[in-house]
Amino acid sequence: MTVTLTDDTSRPAPPPASKPRRRGGPRGRAVAVLFALPALLLLGALVVYPVLFSIGRSLFDASGTRFVGADNYTEMFHDPATLKAVRNTVLWVVIAPALLTGLGLILAVLVEKVRWATAFKLLMFMPMAVSFLAAGIIFRLAYDEDPDRGVLNAAVVSVHDAFAGTSPYPTARAREGQGLTQQKDGSYRTGANLSPGDTATLPLVGVLPADLPSGAKPATARPAAPGELRGVAYLDFVPGGGGTQGAIDRGESGLPGMKVEAVRDGRAVASATTAPDGSFALTGLAPGSYALKLPAANFAQPYDGISWLGPTLVTPAIIGAYLWIWTGFAMVLIGAGLSTLPRDALEAARMDGADEWQIFRRITVPLLAPVLTVVFVTLVINVMKVFDLVYIIAPGPVQEDATVLATQMWLVSFGGGNDQGLGSALGVLLLLLVVPAMVFNVRRFRRSQR
Repeated sequence: MTVTLTDDTSRPAPPPASKPRRRGGPRGRAVAVLFALPALLLLGALVVYPVLFSIGRSLFDASGTRFVGADNYTEMFHDPATLKAVRNTVLWVVIAPALLTGLGLILAVLVEKVRWATAFKLLMFMPMAVSFLAAGIIFRLAYDEDPDRGVLNAAVVSVHDAFAGTSPYPTARAREGQGLTQQKDGSYRTGANLSPGDTATLPLVGVLPADLPSGAKPATARPAAPGELRGVAYLDFVPGGGGTQGAIDRGESGLPGMKVEAVRDGRAVASATTAPDGSFALTGLAPGSYALKLPAANFAQPYDGISWLGPTLVTPAIIGAYLWIWTGFAMVLIGAGLSTLPRDALEAARMDGADEWQIFRRITVPLLAPVLTVVFVTLVINVMKVFDLVYIIAPGPVQEDATVLATQMWLVSFGGGNDQGLGSALGVLLLLLVVPAMVFNVRRFRRSQR
């Protein structure tokens, strides 16, 4: 067998490897700029130009004709209303994002154990579909101080009345010149000239017949037995007119449920409650002189609930409305991060004997830290710009107590102040406060993409 050897040099050389064609170049960059130009023009018209114009406008006076330099910024930090807006904005930034992140985390963890998790998430997320205008109107009605209109005060009054009771006759007052005098604490008292065996009449007015209790009966004065002090508290008013003041006339009604005390030496020694016909009996009295007292509790005004939109609670009340809207947002985002957690780590912790609280505190929360940070920073940016809820929910008299930087900027510029120089300075301040949080969020997004 013969083997023929061939010289490799006789083979044609392979063609040189071609260099990869370089994409881009001047022409590619020009095409990219051309495609991005509409977006850049829109961004410049809607963002860059207004920012630059506001910065320039903040250096001029209210009329916009006289250059004042940094005077608007100086005035801004000397104006009490602006300082209050800064304080309220700080409260919003500190309280609202922290509460929302905490609520979102708790609900996201608990909803995993709910059978109808999807329906629950849908219900929690639905307020996001409601505009801030509509939400503000809803909560303005819910916070109404009148229990007949405000649902929150209706609930508060119901609970209060269930435990503390209500005053039976808030509008009642004593008939003048008939022996009852009003005391400083709002109670009524007779002279100390009554003794066991006497019968006293306590005429009152100021109660509409329609407001009498359903069980009220015609007033009746019964004679007192030895050793007891009797009397009758009645409405000294005859429907249709007529009758004698201070005397029980036919058709006059007793006042049931009224507390009466026997007072001696400045101390109540006995008490009784009037019957349906207004009569009462005080027994067990030692011989001597007594005065009858109708305590102020009989005439106390009804409990009207909490002044949610008063100067003290208006900001927490508006933050509550904000929580109602945004809790679903925080829950859904944190729930998405929770679904990506490694289940083997959680199961390994359970096998090692860790309870659910330890798993939540030492495994779930640390692993969710990046998601929680993004949610928190996003909400910080959002609350700095809150305007609608504050402007709609806060009534006019307390608008200044609830104002934040965004509402103060609008009020100074267009809501009656007509000082767009100072308003532009407030806008620049708001921009400077928002930019660091935005930069932080963008950097976190870039790191997560890497």
